[in-house]
Amino acid sequence: MSTSAVAPATSTAFQKSEAPAPAPASPCHLALSESASAAPSEPASTTTTTTTTTSSSSSSSSSPSSSSSSPSLSPPPAQPSPSTLPDVTKVGKHAYLFGADLGASLSPHLHEVIYRALGLDRAQLPLDSLDMPQYLRLVRHPRFYGSSVTMPHKVAVMQHLDWATPECAEVGACNTIFLRDAPDAAGKGHGGKLLCGANTDVSGIRDAFLRNLEEEEEEEEEEEEGEHGIWRGRAAMVVGGGGAARSAVYALRRHMGVGDVYVVNRDAAEAEALVAECRGKGFGEGVSYVGTVEQARGLERPGAAVACVPDRAPRTEGEVRARRIVEELMGRPAGEGEEEEEEEEEEKQKTKTKKKKKKKGVMLEMCYNPTPYTELGALAEEMGWKVILGTEALIYQGLEQDVYWTGLSMEELPVKEVHEAIAKKVAERSREHKEMKGFYF
Repeated sequence: MSTSAVAPATSTAFQKSEAPAPAPASPCHLALSESASAAPSEPASTTTTTTTTTSSSSSSSSSPSSSSSSPSLSPPPAQPSPSTLPDVTKVGKHAYLFGADLGASLSPHLHEVIYRALGLDRAQLPLDSLDMPQYLRLVRHPRFYGSSVTMPHKVAVMQHLDWATPECAEVGACNTIFLRDAPDAAGKGHGGKLLCGANTDVSGIRDAFLRNLEEEEEEEEEEEEGEHGIWRGRAAMVVGGGGAARSAVYALRRHMGVGDVYVVNRDAAEAEALVAECRGKGFGEGVSYVGTVEQARGLERPGAAVACVPDRAPRTEGEVRARRIVEELMGRPAGEGEEEEEEEEEEKQKTKTKKKKKKKGVMLEMCYNPTPYTELGALAEEMGWKVILGTEALIYQGLEQDVYWTGLSMEELPVKEVHEAIAKKVAERSREHKEMKGFYF
């Protein structure tokens, strides 16, 4: 994805050489415009500091309106000031990590590593809040440059964007906020700032899969079925029904060449809404909600899976049902009974091949935890699946966010340093917090 292609959330993309259509003069737009020229250039790096996060008193959970002609920021209603907000005075420029239950997130640390390596006086500050109006006020600060958006705001924030990348608009979920100059009446970029949205979850999911297959396994699959044959043309499974699940369906269908996509979720209505939206936007062919174990038994076993749910033991009836469906889909192929499985295993034992046993499939566990695997990831591994940790998707989506925020290419970012820093942090947390709560990136 390139930052040179930014589109209105409800219209077509414009190219870098073309001026975007004038945006509506919303209050947020005007506030940014007044302060944009006064913001000083970025100073050399100093020690960045992140502070405590805020709780909220209200939430916005409405979904984006497809009929809106221009989803610009509207004036947020007055809200009581929270007792604690991130301190933006100790850093040159700041971004936010906007979401709920941010305690275990590694996103601020990831971006800290990048800015330290680049010598930038920037920091990403956690904003632990359900309060969308409050967030829309905070983004007016002259030194604000962007946000990571996480659960539960990825879908709800769409209606507040002035512009969205084509991929973000098609997915219907946003995890990255960035600013771009708005055109003035003459079509030049001096009309203030536009609040723009992108979805780097898609590339994070795609790259986590493509960059983490073992060389031996990948070569074997290429010989037998073509590039990345372990999932190409085969069914796939997405566990969840929120913004990350939308991105997963999009990545699987658009970038990974899978066949049918099974959506498994504790909430049937949420899953059906996801399926309907994917179909309505042109990438939902073959996408369906699987709501019962009996239904799962009649389906082809998937070759790829993306889990987009918190790491906790199933408690409610819907959660228990969803877990059983996942177990069924990760098990034996449809229509293959125990006797056939035993015969197949005996045949494998007779081959006496030295090749590594092929995995049943590859699962990306989006919920990362200080321990090596989540409960669902461990279950997948026991069933013969290769498991990719959620920190891999975190790394690749985070790096692409800084392509938007810094204007640098991926090749200019400290990719190796980020991998090393995240691996070190996960190892430290694994030793110190054996039962830390998981977190979506």
